[in-house]
Amino acid sequence: MNWDRMEGGWKRQRGRAVHQWGKLMNDELAAIAGKYEELVGKLQEKYGIVNERSKRQIDNFRKLVDRLRRSNAKLLALQKRQQKKATTRQAGARRSARTVRRKARRR
Repeated sequence: MNWDRMEGGWKRQRGRAVHQWGKLMNDELAAIAGKYEELVGKLQEKYGIVNERSKRQIDNFRKLVDRLRRSNAKLLALQKRQQKKATTRQAGARRSARTVRRKARRR
């Protein structure tokens, strides 16, 4: 995931950023609005760290968000497959029950 996509979905990612960097308040992150250089500067200011370290932290955060996004997509796909299997089983059970009733009526 590149930073442009991160910036586009910043409102969704802001909660994770608050969790990642506890010294940054939600309103500060809202003002940053996903702008990379502003986030680097704010991390340097709040945590007193050098530029390279703040960029490394942001890169690790971006990777974490990307892994979570892919993991959620896999979970949703698995959930859909399970729902489809359950629906198929239920439909098969209904057909079986109808067949049994029809055969009973014929006798």
